[in-house]
Amino acid sequence: MEPGSTEYNLSMRVRWDGTPDVAALGAALSGVVARHEVLRTRLVAGAEGVPYQVIDEPAPFPLPVVDVSGSTDPAQAVRELAAADAQVPFDLSTGPLIRATLLRAGQGEHVLVVALHHVVFDEWSDSVFHRELMALYEAFRAGESDPLPPLEVQYADYAVWQRQWLQGDALERQLSYWRDRLSGAAELDLPLDRPRPPVRSSAGATMGIDIPDDVADGLRELSRECGVSMFMTLLSAYAVLLGRYAGSDDVVVGTPVANRNRAETEGLIGFFVNTLVMRTDLSGDPSFREVLRRVRETALGAYAHQDVPFEQVVEALVSERDRSRTPLFQALFNYDFVEGGSFESGSGDDEVDAKFDLRLVLSDSGARLGAEFEYSTALFDAATVKRLGGHLVTLLSAVAADAGQRVGALPVLSAGEREVLAQEWNAPSVDVPAVGGVHELIAERAVAVPDALAV
Repeated sequence: MEPGSTEYNLSMRVRWDGTPDVAALGAALSGVVARHEVLRTRLVAGAEGVPYQVIDEPAPFPLPVVDVSGSTDPAQAVRELAAADAQVPFDLSTGPLIRATLLRAGQGEHVLVVALHHVVFDEWSDSVFHRELMALYEAFRAGESDPLPPLEVQYADYAVWQRQWLQGDALERQLSYWRDRLSGAAELDLPLDRPRPPVRSSAGATMGIDIPDDVADGLRELSRECGVSMFMTLLSAYAVLLGRYAGSDDVVVGTPVANRNRAETEGLIGFFVNTLVMRTDLSGDPSFREVLRRVRETALGAYAHQDVPFEQVVEALVSERDRSRTPLFQALFNYDFVEGGSFESGSGDDEVDAKFDLRLVLSDSGARLGAEFEYSTALFDAATVKRLGGHLVTLLSAVAADAGQRVGALPVLSAGEREVLAQEWNAPSVDVPAVGGVHELIAERAVAVPDALAV
């Protein structure tokens, strides 16, 4: 409920080939918003400051059209306007929590920019939104009626189900699991490029990573051999890499889950996603195959106790908040499988709101594996994260080649880095100055630069 914050703003861009029917598109947007109560919901603070939901009646959805075709660089103008729109905060109490603008970049070139607040939308909702928007647009453009079947339930119904079920013994069983699982967990102490600020900054950027197709194929084959999912294999590698950087055999990361366990929720837009905390035990220098077994056991246990909201886990386990870092974990792991999907590696120039110190996003199309780091620019330089990405690729390559290696023996340095380490930093001999002692070197330096400060 932080006024003026844009940390939880979401932004989508839909490219339109040809010239869209603006009236039909506006009607389609109105139809989606009317269909899903959550997109007409506001959060209003009650007498004691506790927010409650207010659902507004359906109304025509405004769709302004902005023509940037006369700009020197229309494509850049589109990017700048979309980025600026994403930084406009939502007022949760007055709403609405969704807005859209149609940008005209040229003849037959249009981009629909949609911004939403995360409190009413998650990643699963994205596919529901696109599917229903296109179905309604095509129908309305053809002069037909709404083709979508009515929804049996709404997001508010799910919220009621969750409150009714997740209380008493059911809630305590779930919380007890997380207390036992996370007791004594270590904070992830990664080497930083600058001191951690006393209050966590959301300033961030992204860095794309190229994972060779043969490495991705090897990881898929390893997953099949070991009876684990690709998610578990990649999470294991991420934990090993973070453990190596932090010098720790106790690695804790977070990961989102769709949390749509009832069939009725699959067609709904709303914030269902929950965050699970995955604690990986790397003690005893196990083989990577053994790490896979441990991660599989951890993941299955977490899935069985995924119903309790992350915020309640934090409330139950964290007695004193540290404003300099996120509670329970500081690194997030995202794995998305979209068969036949396409993606491009980011250049590292994109500025984002970083919700964690470090976030690894992996997109698997079944044919290719794309990866991107999202990181806090208050903590890391781009060069550091680029090097981290290279180490991840080296580690994944080694795992795909031989998962029987112990984690302590798995390489992370590139061939070039190993050569520098072996040849330049550990040269067999160096020329020693012909002096009688260190004091002569100091005196010689003082003569050469008499005005330099002595520390």
